[in-house]
Formats: sequence, C-alpha cells, structure tokens
Amino acid sequence: MKLLTPVNIRSVEIPNRIVMSAMHLSYTNDGYANERFYRFYEERARGGAGLIMVGGCQIDAHGYASMLSINDDRFIPGLKELTSRIHQHGSKAGCQLFQAGRYSFSMLSGIQSVAPSPVFSPLTREMPRELTTEEVYKVISDFGQAARRAREAGFDLVEIIGSAGYLVSQFLSPLTNFRQDEFGGSLANRMRFGLEVVREVRRQVGDDYPVGIRLAGNELVPGGTPQEEIIIFARELELAGVDLINVTGGWHESRVPQITMNVPDGAFVYLAQAIKRAVGVKVVASNRLNDIKLAERVLLNGQADMISIARGLIADPELPLKLAQGRADEIRRCIACNQGCMDHTFGMGIVECLVNAQAGHECEIELKPAEKPRRVLVIGGGPAGMEAARVAAMRGHQVSLWEKAGRLGGQLHLAAVPPGRSDFLHMVKYLEQTLQLLNVEISLNQEANPRNIAEFKPEVIIIATGASPLTPSIPGAKNRNVVQAWDVLQHDMELGDNIVVVGGGAVGCETALHLAHIGTIDADTLKFLTVHRVETPDVLYGLCTKGLKQLTLIEQQSRVAQDIGRSNRWVIYHDLKRYGVDLRTGTTVRAIEEDGVIVESGGRIEKIKADTVVLAVGSRPNRDLLDRLQGARAEIHIIGDAREPRKAMEAI
Repeated sequence: MKLLTPVNIRSVEIPNRIVMSAMHLSYTNDGYANERFYRFYEERARGGAGLIMVGGCQIDAHGYASMLSINDDRFIPGLKELTSRIHQHGSKAGCQLFQAGRYSFSMLSGIQSVAPSPVFSPLTREMPRELTTEEVYKVISDFGQAARRAREAGFDLVEIIGSAGYLVSQFLSPLTNFRQDEFGGSLANRMRFGLEVVREVRRQVGDDYPVGIRLAGNELVPGGTPQEEIIIFARELELAGVDLINVTGGWHESRVPQITMNVPDGAFVYLAQAIKRAVGVKVVASNRLNDIKLAERVLLNGQADMISIARGLIADPELPLKLAQGRADEIRRCIACNQGCMDHTFGMGIVECLVNAQAGHECEIELKPAEKPRRVLVIGGGPAGMEAARVAAMRGHQVSLWEKAGRLGGQLHLAAVPPGRSDFLHMVKYLEQTLQLLNVEISLNQEANPRNIAEFKPEVIIIATGASPLTPSIPGAKNRNVVQAWDVLQHDMELGDNIVVVGGGAVGCETALHLAHIGTIDADTLKFLTVHRVETPDVLYGLCTKGLKQLTLIEQQSRVAQDIGRSNRWVIYHDLKRYGVDLRTGTTVRAIEEDGVIVESGGRIEKIKADTVVLAVGSRPNRDLLDRLQGARAEIHIIGDAREPRKAMEAI
C-alpha cells in the first residue's frame, strides 16, 4: 500500500505518507506545552502517523492565547519534551509557524490585529492596523527566529501557514492587500512577503532542513487571488526553498463548505493535483480524505505525494497502525460532524471528539481492566448503549446488549438520512463491528421488562433506552395530516405538496432539507447532463436546487439552527435558503387545521397552507423501564437520551 511507504523530504525520511496536519487544540492558556499536549500527540505517534504537524505555534504576540507559542526561547524545553515523546514511537514531528494577521482577536490578545492593509475582518468583526514596511520585515524576522527555535526543539520540519486567510494569504490576495510599498500592487510584490518569509526561515534553519508551507489552492472568496496566480506562487515558493506544499482550500470567511459532512469525499483533491503538476516538490492533498481507499487512489494516480488526515487521527489515533496490520475495517472513522473539534475551537473550548471520548482526555480517561469482571446488561442499542457496551467489554466485563428494534444505531440512522449526512452510518458500522470483535452478546428485537431482566440475572444494568419525539399541546397536533419528523426520516411516506415543518432546531432544519430535495437530480445525473450538454448551467442549477415540495419552516425563536454548532450552522442555513425553504422565525403556531397552520408573528395572525404538517419540537426521555426496576437486585445506571435528551456527542 503506497500510503504506508516511506517518503523523503530533503534530509528527513518520513515513515509513511500520512500527515496529521496542524489543528488548533486549545490545550494551553499560557503558550507552554503541557501533559495534555504530550499525551494527545503521543497517542497519535504510537498509532503510527508518519508526520505529525504540531500547531499552529504563534511566532509573536498576534495569535491565540490557547495555542502553543514559539515566540521566545523559554518555550523550547517544553517543545523538546513534546518532540521527544513523538520520536519515541517513530513518527516525525513538524512545527507550524502561525501568524493570524487580521484574523487575530484583540479581545484575546489584548492588542489590535495587524494586516497588510486595514481591511475589515468578517471573522473577528474587527478592523486591523496596517503594518509599516519596517514592521513587515520584523514579522519576517520573527518567522525565521521561530523556525530556529523549532529546529532547536527537535522538530524535523517547519511549516509556514500560508492558507485559511492568515497573514501570508492576506499579503498575497488583492482582496486584502492595497499597499503602496514593495509588498503590494503587482503579483510579484504581493508574493514578496511569503517568499521572504521562506527565505528567512531557510537562512535560519540551514540547507539540510525541510521547510513546508500550507497553501490554499483556491481562496474561495470573491475577489481573492486567482487560481493561476496561486500556482505561480507555488512555483516561486519552490525556488525560494520550500520542500513540501500542503494544499487545502479556502479562507475562514469562505462561503463554500470545505470540511463539513456534506462535502463529498476528496472534493478538493483537484487543488492539490493542479499544484502537483506545476512543481517538483512533494505535495500533500487535504480535506475530506478519511476514506482510505480514496486516499490510496490519490497517491497511485499521482495527484499528490502525501495525504493529510487530521480529524481522522483525532477520531482514531491507531488508523495507520490498523492499516499496517490489515485491520482497516476496525478503523473508527471521523464522521466530519465537527461537533467536538471545530465547534469547540470556535467556541473557545478544547478539542474533543464525538466518536472518541478519549481524545483530549488521554490523561483522565484510560481503559484499564476491571478489578472484578461482572455480568453487564445494556438495554438499548443507540450510540450511548453501544459505546457503554464497547467500553465495558474492553475492560473485561461479560456484556449483553438488548435492542428492541431490528437494528443497532438508534437515532444515528435518522441523523444519516438528510442530504450530506450519511457519514453518521460510519459510526454505527464501527460500533457494530467492534462489539462483535469483543464478543458482546447482541439480541435484536428484544424488549426488556422486569421479568426477563430478573431471569437474566445481571449484576449491572445500563439503561440506554433513548427518547421519543414530543407532541406539543397545540390544538390539532394529533390531526391526520400531522406526522413526526422522526417518522418522515425513518419511512417513505406519501406527503402533500405544501409542507410546514414546526420547529427550527437541528431536527427540523435537516428534515426540511430532506424534503426540499424531493424531485431534485442527484450527482450522477448532474454529471451526465453536464458532460452531454443537455441543459444550460442555469437550468442544471435549478434541477439541483428546486424540488417538488413547497416547504415552510416555523421557529419560535429569532433564528433557526441554534442547537447546531457554528461550523455547520451557516452551511445548513444557506442550504435552506438555496433550496427554497421559507423560513418563518419569531413565529408561534397557534393551531393546526386540516388544510393549514394558524401562526402568530409580531401580533399578526396568519394561516399558512399545508397539506402535511411535520413536528420537530423536541423529545422526551424513555424512563419507564427505570421506574419499573425499582428494587431490582442489580447496580443500575441510566445514560444517553434516557437520562436527558441531548446530542450524540454527550451520549458518547
């Protein structure tokens, strides 16, 4: 398998072609590496990642307080410990040198952000200060000094962040660079900052040391750097001394999804491919490449030399090891939900993982063998019940799992139905296969009651019976034309042409999108019609986005999707608008009638036509069994939605 073959980057041999690209983890408040960092990266090195990029590491005061610092020699000892722990397991360690430019938050750093030009930042909602020419050269020097420290700390490689809309990107882009000195104007001048950073880094680290850059193959912002200019920049970077180009896409302010679940696997490989064809140095492909078979094809096809997998290694640190051992089916795939990683980062929290509860908690959560194995009965096969059974079995308990339905997975199957959400099924598959490998006794179509539980004689009972959808106390809520969102997602149903969805949370929004896709063409049909020039681009766009149903989404709050994380919320919102869903916020449902819904908004009463009304107003815990087990001769725990309806993240 080419993915597992070594590759040389200047003087350094990387043991395989899997790169864990840098991610902001928020594991520090003072810039120093600590035990949480050590254990997190140590697990990924033990799992066999070829190159682990640490960072970003701030090179000056314009960064984020919760990220590692390399802006002073005092940080070198802690970073030395980090690289030592990575090296112990055979992985190579890289350091990403970070300067945010206008993406720096003054409320976090205490100082105004700086940039090539004073262009307002939609990410931070702040106006940066323009760097003087003298200050530009000081930042270039800071990059070089940070690179020197990285080499002294034992890193095998440094990477300059020239992507995502950070400072190097801001100098390159005509959208953010209006300077009148040697760093602005022509392409040659706009490239100058990035090239001078590379040259200074090379001067500080020497000729034998690998230097990389993370580059946006397409900025994905109107008025940004044209793709042909980015390719010219890549060629000039090679001449300036770059050995490795890690190609990603877009800026943080881009309105094109790049790493969310609805992005097709490998959708941005074409960006790496274009740069690979233009340069002679090694190129890394990034974004949505957790499908190992696809990643291998990218390498075999010569589209890239290495594959970037960051969130995939948060989800399963042993991904490379499992591949090497022929255990690819056991990989716990990232599902691109972003709930524990990107959403936590944007919310100033630490990086965690929906599918891996130990990620970021390696110091606190260790699966140790149970002192006394016990007979454990898990009731309910949703995410909470399956994870509980997995962990109990790994600790050596004798575990049985009862599920009253005919399949495991619970609400994960519902979550996977809306367009672009099918990755939730990877989680179901992983847990199913793992329970089988751990010899958990699984009984489907098995409903638990006090009698059969008593006959089974468990020592421990874990109740994971989930939740049920709520029916609100609205007049007409039990009419024949009213259905639950869960039923719509679970079964093929005959629905009317005019549909009102009541409830604008995650379930309501995703159900509305599911219904809005009825009658639109799929990707294969779009490609066929495009290649054969059957229709014009405008007609094709309409066929992709205009379905058969007239959808109205009603939400009592002022905005929809408030229970969806920041990294997905804007995607969902724009898709709702794109697919023609009429969003009615600040609106209360007063009654449901056979032909419509009576609503009130701003003191005005209105009737919205509806053949079908879909309820998505929350859920209630299924706790009946717990109440019936009072006095049972067993230790009882209640978990997941049966304890309190929340998300799969909390269940795991």
